[in-house]
Amino acid sequence: MTDALTADERKTDLQDVLANGWSQPSDRDAITKTYKFRNFIEAFGFMTRAAIHAEKLNHHPEWSNVYNKVEVTLTTHDVDALSLLDIKLARIMDRLHED
Repeated sequence: MTDALTADERKTDLQDVLANGWSQPSDRDAITKTYKFRNFIEAFGFMTRAAIHAEKLNHHPEWSNVYNKVEVTLTTHDVDALSLLDIKLARIMDRLHED
């Protein structure tokens, strides 16, 4: 079972992803980010690459795609809070977006 982020992990790991453009909604323990691409094909390609990583982690995002934008929300439903799985997937998605 995955555990919710500790206070120390929130000060370090969570702050790192927040500094990279993720934000926290006020109504739940989650992180969100909107990725923008040049066109639909690039956005869809990003989602495909991210889906492969999500499946390997057995940790799946809440997301939507409209043309060149992909809106992502990450939270760990098993604990109804953020976990290190969310941090790991956020970092992977950020790396994929940079490529």
